Amino acid sequence: MSKRIRRVGSIKNELLKKSREAALAAVQIFNNPNISFKSESYVVLMTIAWTYLLHAYFRDQKIEYRYCQQNGKRCKFDKTKHGAYKHWELERCLTDDKSPIDQDTVNNLNFLIGLRHEIEHQMTTRIDDILSARFQACCLNYNAYIKKLFGEESGIEKHLSFSLQFSTISTEQKELLEEHPGLPANIQGYIQEFDAGLTDEEFANPHYAYRILFVPKTANRKGQADRVIEFVRSDSPLAEAVNKEYAVIKETEKKKYLPMQIVALMQAEGYPGFSIHYHTQLWQALDAKNPAKGYGTMVAGKAWLWYERWVEVVRKHCRDSRGKYL
Repeated sequence: MSKRIRRVGSIKNELLKKSREAALAAVQIFNNPNISFKSESYVVLMTIAWTYLLHAYFRDQKIEYRYCQQNGKRCKFDKTKHGAYKHWELERCLTDDKSPIDQDTVNNLNFLIGLRHEIEHQMTTRIDDILSARFQACCLNYNAYIKKLFGEESGIEKHLSFSLQFSTISTEQKELLEEHPGLPANIQGYIQEFDAGLTDEEFANPHYAYRILFVPKTANRKGQADRVIEFVRSDSPLAEAVNKEYAVIKETEKKKYLPMQIVALMQAEGYPGFSIHYHTQLWQALDAKNPAKGYGTMVAGKAWLWYERWVEVVRKHCRDSRGKYL
């Protein structure tokens, strides 16, 4: 019996099929209200989806994507201990000169790859909402590239719809999302370190993180079909007005305190013995200036200012050590 010969087209099509299925599974799992293992599953599956997509592209373009050791004109391919060829992982695909992926999309994927390294060795919590903008960007980027590289018919948007919600976001929930309480220190540290390495333009690019501002809207006329989500052009007068107002709100919504303001506040609340010396001892003991803890921020690279969350920590400390500061 003759050995079956697999042609370039058959392998490419199989890679493409599995890539689309991995991407669909990632989104379906993330949108499933009965699953708590959302982000972890999403990151792993989307990494596979992008890897297979690029393998399909390289195969279609006759670009070698197996690891090999060059010996003159000959190439000795690396293999696993069981004899399988070692193909490029996603990181290697993205760094190849022939990769078709733009830099902002690469930034998004590199973020997910690094996040996968952080979460695959230990359990994580509270990252689904915090990172949803980057997950959404990854979905849109994937759909755009699969259509660009393999035709409009390859798109997966027709298989998905907006997920419906059972509740609105309250002010308290909004504040929790902004301050990231309970976010594992390694994850928050990774996010801050990665973002710090991007330019302002790269950070704001929708291919890196696709951010949407929701504004409750009433229907214009009775009997009119009303979509739960309505998009406006980012350069339209409406979008510019909303973004300007949102920027003002965002800038003022998180109050910041100088150290002496916190000391004065504690003294006014009945702890006259609390001084800047004790405040310094407290933040040093708790490593409170560690950015991963989210107690404050460095402003203009010069002054450290404290958030309300730190004021609450100081207030609790003063209550617990009341006799020391009377």
